[in-house]
Amino acid sequence: MSAELLQALVVFAFTMSITPGPNNLMLMASGANFGLLRTVPHALGVGSGFVIMAIVVGAGLSRVFEAFPATQIALKVASVCFMLFLAFKIATAAPPKDGEARSTPISFMQAVLFQWMNPKAIIMAVSAMSLYAPDGSLRSVVLVALVFGAVNLPSVSCWALVGVQLRRILSNPARMRVFNGVMAVLLLASLYPVVTAEF
Repeated sequence: MSAELLQALVVFAFTMSITPGPNNLMLMASGANFGLLRTVPHALGVGSGFVIMAIVVGAGLSRVFEAFPATQIALKVASVCFMLFLAFKIATAAPPKDGEARSTPISFMQAVLFQWMNPKAIIMAVSAMSLYAPDGSLRSVVLVALVFGAVNLPSVSCWALVGVQLRRILSNPARMRVFNGVMAVLLLASLYPVVTAEF
């Protein structure tokens, strides 16, 4: 890959990773509800899960989508159902002071698996591989995935840090409930552009 193409890939990865989406909104909510330390496994799971998914997509899953369009519909339906569940979980999360014992952040493995239910992540992976690894070679696929991994983790961590800063403002349980409700609505709103797009 040429230096110019690599630079373009880094810019693409940064733009796609830093902009609002399900992962970033959930990380911000987690940072606000649980603090940075308890959100680290979630952030690591997002980064690792995307790298794994990007490699699998580059290795041929995108061709399955092209050959069997019904798989796109099935994946979108499953994604929307799972996002509804997550939005409900965020909206009903207990404020830290009175509910920390029964509320838990998303784990590393849950975040890894969530990438397969995240329409934005799937579109990112398919787009990245189509644009920057069109030859489908293992070297190109792994390089694109690793660049995304290197850019993605610090990008999504910024959202967790924003949530941590908001934690001070949201120390009041009533404010935290409002914040969680807004995050749940934004999470659902973030689905519209990606579920209406073609993979």
